[in-house]
Amino acid sequence: MSKNSELYLEGRVERSTLGLGAWTLVTAAGQTYEIYQQNVPEDLLKDQQQVKVTGQVRQDVMTIAMVGPVLEVFHFETV
Repeated sequence: MSKNSELYLEGRVERSTLGLGAWTLVTAAGQTYEIYQQNVPEDLLKDQQQVKVTGQVRQDVMTIAMVGPVLEVFHFETV
């Protein structure tokens, strides 16, 4: 996957307690993405919220939690 590929995902927002904690998006297929915390819309970060997001995986970012690829969210809507 190219680092500039835009993704369209649907899933559930979850608060992970690993390490210092992280927000994740878990898809129906079981793929977990760590939500990039830089400039993230605050309304997105609600535990167990079902959402559709548009974003991209950031290959240039590492985190302490390391629960999955880091996803920078450009846009989201609740389902």
